[in-house]
Amino acid sequence: MFHVKHDPTVPAAAEQLFGDRLDLAVRYVEHLASTGVEWGLIGPREIPRLWERHVLNCAVVAELVPQDVLVLDVGSGAGLPGLPLALCRPDLRVVLVEPLLRRVEWLDLVVDDLGLDAVQVRRARAEEVVGELTAPVVTARAVAPLDRLARWGLPLLEPGGALLAVKGRTAEQEVTATAAGVRRAGGVSTEVLTLGSQLLDEATTVVRVRVGAARPSVATSRPRARRAARR
Repeated sequence: MFHVKHDPTVPAAAEQLFGDRLDLAVRYVEHLASTGVEWGLIGPREIPRLWERHVLNCAVVAELVPQDVLVLDVGSGAGLPGLPLALCRPDLRVVLVEPLLRRVEWLDLVVDDLGLDAVQVRRARAEEVVGELTAPVVTARAVAPLDRLARWGLPLLEPGGALLAVKGRTAEQEVTATAAGVRRAGGVSTEVLTLGSQLLDEATTVVRVRVGAARPSVATSRPRARRAARR
């Protein structure tokens, strides 16, 4: 185990968010800054701001996640926000859903190195695990516009569940522009939330899309596909 609690390069907010798992969070940041750059998951210019812009930015999303639930992180990439959530919330089970082989291999490497038994890595697109994986919470960061993300993520939610999409400063405009598509995908309510304003220099913006009592389905597209097959 690493001992870094008095390391001046580690932000004070990190100790507050990760507690006794701060050492693991530091190890994760080390991976991002080394193998993450070498494997092409993180740009080298991001190294000075890995904590604030990436890891802490995602960790504060934990306040929106209920206790002891499964979280599906779609388009996980470098494990954001799934791995920061798993690190600061050991009560959670997290599945990192990522289609690209290189990213999956890197995620496997990091998860094994950190000894995160409650985290699994699944190589797949979100739409490929519909009907197989369901959870009360689906997360995503920098994956797609909100309406497309809703089509991929909402069918993975349990009834009453929520998609938590980490977005930027234009989140309000994106919500307005994609409202019709999100509703068609099954979203019954959408709200823009600001998190971590007391901890971070720049607060995190999250769009939360909830589904209703009946889980969204992709079944509407299947009859058309079957008719095409008969022709």
